[in-house]
Amino acid sequence: MNRELRKAENLRRHGDRGQWASKTEYLLVVAGNVVGLGNVWRFPYLCYKNGGGAFLVPYGLLALVCGIPLFLMETSSGQFTQEGFITCWRKLCPLAEGIGYGFFMMKLYDFSYILVQVWALFYLVFSFKAQLPWASCDNTWNTASCLDLQMLNSTNVTTNATNITSAATEFWERRVLGMSGGIEELGSVRWELALCLLVSWVFCYFSIWKGVKSSGKVAYFTATFPYVMLLILLIRGLTLPGAWDGVYFYLYPDINHLANLEVWIEAGSQIFFSYSLTIGTLNVLGSYNDYNNNCYKDCFWLCLLNSGTSFVAGFVVFSVLGFMAQKQGVSVDNVAESGPGLAFIAYPQATAMMPLPQFWSVCFFLMLILLSVDTHFVTVESVITSVSDLFPRMFRAPVKHEIFVLAICLSFFLIHLILVTEGGIYVFQLIDYYGCTRACQDFMTVCQCLAIAWIFGADRFSAIIEDMTSQKPSVFFKLCWKYIIPLLTTISFILYLVDYQHLKINDWYVYPDWAYALGWTMTLSSVLMVPLWAVRQMCVTPGTFKQRLTILCCPVDDPAWQTENAKQREQGAPVELRTCTESHQLENSANT
Repeated sequence: MNRELRKAENLRRHGDRGQWASKTEYLLVVAGNVVGLGNVWRFPYLCYKNGGGAFLVPYGLLALVCGIPLFLMETSSGQFTQEGFITCWRKLCPLAEGIGYGFFMMKLYDFSYILVQVWALFYLVFSFKAQLPWASCDNTWNTASCLDLQMLNSTNVTTNATNITSAATEFWERRVLGMSGGIEELGSVRWELALCLLVSWVFCYFSIWKGVKSSGKVAYFTATFPYVMLLILLIRGLTLPGAWDGVYFYLYPDINHLANLEVWIEAGSQIFFSYSLTIGTLNVLGSYNDYNNNCYKDCFWLCLLNSGTSFVAGFVVFSVLGFMAQKQGVSVDNVAESGPGLAFIAYPQATAMMPLPQFWSVCFFLMLILLSVDTHFVTVESVITSVSDLFPRMFRAPVKHEIFVLAICLSFFLIHLILVTEGGIYVFQLIDYYGCTRACQDFMTVCQCLAIAWIFGADRFSAIIEDMTSQKPSVFFKLCWKYIIPLLTTISFILYLVDYQHLKINDWYVYPDWAYALGWTMTLSSVLMVPLWAVRQMCVTPGTFKQRLTILCCPVDDPAWQTENAKQREQGAPVELRTCTESHQLENSANT
């Protein structure tokens, strides 16, 4: 009966908010969001770098004790509250609403990842040329030190040699980016990249302008087609000469790496990054579910899909790198890279070596675009949803909502023009390094676990999941939420601060001091939201310190808390403010 009443109450309160048209749309959007660039350009490299097959041990263990429990916590909290990542805390722990504002700041910095989509779109256009421009040195932007693909393969010269650069590197740095000398020299806007940026934001707008009604439909294509491309590239990669040498480098187990603490740190960081944890996205996507959706079962399948995709993507990447190494007569470790270097230098160079290079280049960059499109429009949608839930009368009305979405997209298009200047890559790297760091995620994770597992109550939260799904979560999840995850992320946070190093580009460019100060300002702008909001709420709430703390640790509309204290007032007794968990325990005892 309680379950049906809760469902009816949520429908009454949020009927105008919208829900997923079907369970399929929800699964596709979440899958499209969590399966992204980290699976293709980060996981395979980390696996190769940190012990090959042995890396799967810390990765799998941390996925089990951190990834899946946090995935369940975030999706179920969104489904229960039916609110975005800011207002959901009013129904869980108002004192912790600063976590939502911290997520908001991290999300704004996350918008800059649209630049990857811009670069991929630029490469896609050039992939249709009769001669791929990153394969030769016969272009206006090439220098005297350029070494084209034919020479690179015939002379066994590596691009690490002094004063020698590959045609692919020069295309990336001189034609695409037009890199200036540093962040102090932003230079002019590169109009071709600006046009690609405009196309990317226009596509984002029309993907989300109707909320989940439009984004759910777009996901049918954007979430599934990358898998088609991944399968095509996998088959082609494994049939190339030298492919299995690359696979050997990818998976060869080196057990000695397991004793290195840095390997465990990187495994945990990859879990958080690829699962989209502690950044608010999963909360928002879950909030559009029906109250009785089985989020417990969903989380297992979606986490398995994400990790499985990462593992398969490793074969796609390293089979091609093995082919490149054989062609150039070098070992695989000389061509293995991560991040933009893999996607925009190594892999384009590899496609240029294959028969029908234009076809394979189009397949790769189309896959890259669709992987980034999903992640980006979900990121923007989660911000719009959370702000709309904060001001429902202002932004939920049909016409007002479309105008609000347009204003967000247009504003950030103009802001991101800085990123497509000649010095834009330096700004992008600064945002990437400081805006949403491992330290931010670790800090938010600890706060989130304290608020839900300790203040709101792990037992109570498990009971809510059971009420929604008719499945009781294992006690293992409560142990992870209360003890294991906070402990591990606290250690990771401390190690980050101890081992912190200033950002450098290509190991030679050092940012000016003001840039590092700006970077730390970005980091603190999200982290400080939690304590500042808590202090602000304690100051504006009436009562003694203990009463204010008790009030703010209990949901604003919690019926058990309200009933218990109302009874005390009716009986003329002094009001003894109790925590939510204590109130529910009293209520359950009375019912028994």
